[in-house]
Formats: sequence, C-alpha cells, structure tokens
Amino acid sequence: MSYDQLQLKNQLCHRLYKASNGVVRSYREHLQALDVTYPQYVVLMALWEKDDVAVAELLLATAVDGGALTQILKKMAQKQLLEVVRDPNDGRQRRVRLLSKGQALQAQAVGIPEALRCRVPHMSDEELHQLVTLLDKLNGVFERNG
Repeated sequence: MSYDQLQLKNQLCHRLYKASNGVVRSYREHLQALDVTYPQYVVLMALWEKDDVAVAELLLATAVDGGALTQILKKMAQKQLLEVVRDPNDGRQRRVRLLSKGQALQAQAVGIPEALRCRVPHMSDEELHQLVTLLDKLNGVFERNG
C-alpha cells in the first residue's frame, strides 16, 4: 500500500499553514511599532471599517474564535484602544467601540498593506487578485460546511 497522500509535499493544508505563518511573521515588525499582535490588528481593521458594533458582529467580521476574541478584547481594553460596553437597547449584548488611541493607530497603520505587498514582488497584482479569489472560494466552502 502506498502512502503518498500522507507526504507533506502532497498536502494543500501544509502549504496554507506555511503561507499563513509567513504572512503573520511578515507583519510582526510593523505591528510591534503599533504595540499590537496580528489578531489585535485584525480587530482594529474591522473596527476602523465599522465602529461601535456588537461582539457577535465583530466575531463574524474577523472570524476569530469566540473565546480568543474575548481575551483579545480584554487586552486591547487594557491598552486603552477600545472599550466593551453593554448595549443600551439590550443589556445582555455587548458592544465594542474604539477609543481615541485605537482610532489614532489607523493613521500609523496606513502604510502596512503596501509594505507587505513589497514583500512579494515576484507576484503580479493579477496573481495576488487570483489568489484572493481562490482563498475566498475555499473559505466559503468551509463556512458553508462548518
């Protein structure tokens, strides 16, 4: 019996794992200047796009695990980047909103996407767009199938 299907070179998941780790490592230097981790940066980007949102909405936007998001929000609140408050219309719900320090980081972060784009000069804009399209398609499959 052949076990070729178990070799790392034949695994899509291992390629995605390596790429994901490489991308997150590439952000590290830029995010240290902001004093945030990559998951915190993801939360900030979601809130820069739409602020004052329910925690449930933030979970959907970021795709961060619920338990992890709770810890991320606590740390970000300690850094005075955001606040988590009870929803005035439904005391059972919590809302997340940026504080001025979190809003100010947006201006500091504006150059990060281009700096990261420069890390992959061997890929054309068309190839990167195709990669995004394919990853969105793959993520859609996993979202539908749980």
